[in-house]
Amino acid sequence: MLSVKILLAEDVHMIRGALVALLELEPDFEVVASVDRGDLIVKSALQVRPDVAVIDVDLPGIDGLTAAAELREKLPACRTLILTSLGRPGTLRRAMAAHVCGFLLKDAPPDQLAHAVRAVAQGQRVIDPQLAMSAWDAPRNPLSPRELEVLRLAAQGADAAEIAGCLYLSKGTVQNYLTAIVAKLNARNRVDAIRIAEEAGWIP
Repeated sequence: MLSVKILLAEDVHMIRGALVALLELEPDFEVVASVDRGDLIVKSALQVRPDVAVIDVDLPGIDGLTAAAELREKLPACRTLILTSLGRPGTLRRAMAAHVCGFLLKDAPPDQLAHAVRAVAQGQRVIDPQLAMSAWDAPRNPLSPRELEVLRLAAQGADAAEIAGCLYLSKGTVQNYLTAIVAKLNARNRVDAIRIAEEAGWIP
């Protein structure tokens, strides 16, 4: 029996250990690497060449979806299965844009996880049906890519001057972007806009 080589990325030590133990109960699974940061995924994958990367969406360093997109570029033979504790429709849309092969809630039954890993390894797509329906019904993201960049930096605590420096814009332009973002999201202020975007999964 050919084994499915798995790379696991999960930042919570106890959960990572439990997932490794759970996956290795399957006779055809072999966890060849486990990492606790998103920025370690591609480096580790290039060393161990896994068939499937099981990636938590919320990771330090870089988030799981950004890492999945980089992994697809650097090691296209490795397929990705994203795990998340929150089924935000916007996050599922970002996952699909990153061309991940599977998207599963962390509270899914163990046999569902094993089935998803096998299906993804065989080139199939696996998406929780409830998440798929939620994404179908959810409103579209009204923000432009540049507005998302501005809001993502604001969510990380950067002020208008810092955002301007990062994006090579004037401070006034950044303030105009923030005003437009608040208006488009019908938010009360910048903090409320960040909350709305995070809950929708439009920014990590």
